[in-house]
Amino acid sequence: MCGIIARIGHGNATETLLSGLENLEYRGYDSAGIAVQNGSGVKVHKCSGEVSSLKSTLDGRPSGNMGIGHTRWSTHGPPTDENAHPHTDTAGDVAVVHNGVIDNYTELKADLREKGHEFESDTDTEVIPHLIDEFRSETGDTELAVRRAVDTLEGSYAIAAIVDGEEAVYAARKGSPLVLGLDEEEWFLASDVPAFLDHTDDVIYLEDGDIVVLEPDSYRITDLAGEPIERPVDTVDWDPEDAGKGEYDHYMRKEINTQPTALANTIEGRIENGDVAFERLPPGSFEGIDTVQFVACGTSYHAAMYGGQLVREAGLPTEVLRASEYESTSGPVDENTLVVAVTQSGETADTLDAVRKATDRGARSLAVTNVVGSTAAREADDAVYIRAGPEVGVAATKTYSSQAVTLALLSQRIAGDVPEATPVEDRAAMLEALEDLPRHVETVLEASEADALARDTVDSESFFFIGNGLGRSVALEGALKFKEITYEHAEGFAAGELKHGPLALVTEETPVFAVATGGVDDKTKTNAIEAQARGAPIVAVGPEDHPLVDVADEHLSVPETHPVWTGLLANVQLQLLSYHAADQLDRPIDKPRNLAKSVTVE
Repeated sequence: MCGIIARIGHGNATETLLSGLENLEYRGYDSAGIAVQNGSGVKVHKCSGEVSSLKSTLDGRPSGNMGIGHTRWSTHGPPTDENAHPHTDTAGDVAVVHNGVIDNYTELKADLREKGHEFESDTDTEVIPHLIDEFRSETGDTELAVRRAVDTLEGSYAIAAIVDGEEAVYAARKGSPLVLGLDEEEWFLASDVPAFLDHTDDVIYLEDGDIVVLEPDSYRITDLAGEPIERPVDTVDWDPEDAGKGEYDHYMRKEINTQPTALANTIEGRIENGDVAFERLPPGSFEGIDTVQFVACGTSYHAAMYGGQLVREAGLPTEVLRASEYESTSGPVDENTLVVAVTQSGETADTLDAVRKATDRGARSLAVTNVVGSTAAREADDAVYIRAGPEVGVAATKTYSSQAVTLALLSQRIAGDVPEATPVEDRAAMLEALEDLPRHVETVLEASEADALARDTVDSESFFFIGNGLGRSVALEGALKFKEITYEHAEGFAAGELKHGPLALVTEETPVFAVATGGVDDKTKTNAIEAQARGAPIVAVGPEDHPLVDVADEHLSVPETHPVWTGLLANVQLQLLSYHAADQLDRPIDKPRNLAKSVTVE
């Protein structure tokens, strides 16, 4: 969840650390800090609040050619100055930043206290610099001390450390993401590529068990025993401008507005001769599969629902499971089960855990992710990339659209490979309409009246979103987006469930947004009318000529297209509605409270 960065090379590291932290704030923004080393001690600067607060506390810019930085999402202890990273040992010679959770920190802290170590924070992280210091005292060798320290830890971690008087950055990874950036005159370590994308696009994705030592002119990667490891260098296909706000006030608005480009990238090369074509999944790839499970969290779960609905309609037994509940809710799994892990970052802890459990039971795994080289992509049997480009806003927008399109295409590839399954009856028309989807999204963005509707409804008591079939995924995603960034009460339901309890909450102060896809919408219309009879204003979100529009009080229009894609156009309208409502309420749209972009702890 937290964001870490390290830099070593020629010149001052401070500006690079601060800009890197700003690029990582989507991972957490409870507190921030840096530590720099220039041969005259390790200088730590940290405070609660965002990176801008940290910058305002710096008297000038501390000097040093190497340093580490951290932006925090709190797991142990509240967001205070004392709990901010970096943390140090008692003497202040060893400074550490950490992303993850140390499960055995209580026992380690008690043992270290008995040996005379003093602690100042509530965090689990603080035991790490003290462990390194303890083992340095025993061995006289910092690298060996780091190895012994991480070997003592139980849990998950990505760690970067610096030590007074040493021109080196020490790092280790287990269960939390860490990537090495390579430039001609400097090296970087970070939780994610955007931290250093302005400097280099050459990266090494580190793996669990890797120990890294960076020096001004070299780097080396070893395992825990000290044996050298070779990791491939990848080039990231992202433009640095893609990770910036550009002319927009918020990343979220930029990412909503750039969906036509993201979708065009998602689709490119995946429709050939009127059929679905995946670069790594030729026809026949799914022969022998008789059950499909989708596992995901949050917005990715809603995208998984979209894909799962289409696989189910093709006639294959299908489950869409929340990754955090996989162990207790999954049906039977064997070698004929395909488990599809949907994760934007490829590092979502609960999703990775679910895939590992399924793999242990014999399942075949496929990762659908946005990040090349991510843990999900490396660990799964196969990987498909959604190609949405970097997404910085905490509330996912363009990645949902790209995930849903990728999964819809995947559903047709699976259906074509499994004799018992049946692809969409008018698949040629569906794929032809998909090629028009980026243009149709552009039409929604240009003509949307979501801003005016948000002004009319923003003072309501609650907001309900309903849909059926593919529209259910969109309704749930619309409600999630609304509550994430407005802090207002919003709920999404399968349309037919409204009368089974939630209708008790409906008043004239409860606008109901009804998603019309052109598919199985009869229940959506019926339940919208029932809510309207209780005084609720109804907003139809769908094509102009849909029957639901005739009974609605308001309408957010989308272009006519194939029913498989109509819901994704409705979703863009709901993204805009959420954005404008949050903007009118003056919410911190890109950094909603208590949330982080990439959930890498369980």
